[in-house]
Order: sequence, then C-alpha cells, then structure tokens
Amino acid sequence: MAAPTVNVSMNPTTYSPGEQMLLTVNYGDPDNQRLTLTITVADAQGNRSAPVSVTAVIDPLTLTVTDDSGRTWSRVSDSGSVAVYRAVA
Repeated sequence: MAAPTVNVSMNPTTYSPGEQMLLTVNYGDPDNQRLTLTITVADAQGNRSAPVSVTAVIDPLTLTVTDDSGRTWSRVSDSGSVAVYRAVA
C-alpha cells in the first residue's frame, strides 16, 4: 500500500498577534478507491424508475492539524483533496 501524500502552505508566512492565519492542505491517497453504485427499481409490469447513483470512498483519509503552541485550528472547508484551516496568531 502506498502512503498518503500531503503538501501544506500558509500565505503569508508572517503574522501579527491576533491576526487570522490560513493553512491550505493538499492531500491524497494513491490507493484510495471510489465505488459508484447505480440503482434502478422495476415493478412486476416492467416499469422502471430513473437511475439513481451514489458514490462511496474506500479507505478515507483523516486530517489532523496540531500546533506546538497549543493553538486550535478550525476547518473552514474540505473538498476531499484540499482543506483549509484557520487559527489566530
């Protein structure tokens, strides 16, 4: 199994006390698997519903952000490959 990958950036890299800091995390997993199921329903007369799809991820990733100063980082957004966290300097 391949290890997950991660790249992080902060812009800017210098902050004044009390200023909002944003951390952007780009991450992925080469062996992450996506499964798409498509479901239809038919009755005894052969009438069929429209197909409905659902997607699942096998082997999901969990992000953890810690700070050596004890600061709390809050997740602002997470698309499944890019996450943004916020803290106060």
